[in-house]
Amino acid sequence: MNITVTFRHVEPSDALKEHATEKIAKLQKFLRQPMTARVTVSLEKLLHQVEARISSGGERYEAHEVTEDMYASIDKVLDKLERQIRGTKGAAQARKRRGKTLRGVARSTEEAPTPKSPDVRAAKDSGAKKKTNAASSRKG
Repeated sequence: MNITVTFRHVEPSDALKEHATEKIAKLQKFLRQPMTARVTVSLEKLLHQVEARISSGGERYEAHEVTEDMYASIDKVLDKLERQIRGTKGAAQARKRRGKTLRGVARSTEEAPTPKSPDVRAAKDSGAKKKTNAASSRKG
């Protein structure tokens, strides 16, 4: 797990960095693979902005929040990221469950094709011959 905290237009403080690191680290329990997080803390006029980007395996999550308190911004970003992670995890599980049932039905019908018996083919061939014989006898 790699968490980077960047400060823009703000004096870097260990307390703020530690708070952001602890909060973001809690998201690892929702992810299967180790995560890499980049948190950017900035100050624009009187508004405290926090941007967070998390990548874990092939998954990417991003959240942005602006409030009048830096700690509140970090907490809200954490809530947004957690909601995104839980949402994609639920969607992936549903897709996995749905895929299993559809594949199971498709495989059972494709794997067991009904072979045509030789008797059926012979009956069809003899029926065709009878029709051609009857047609030829009418012509003559």
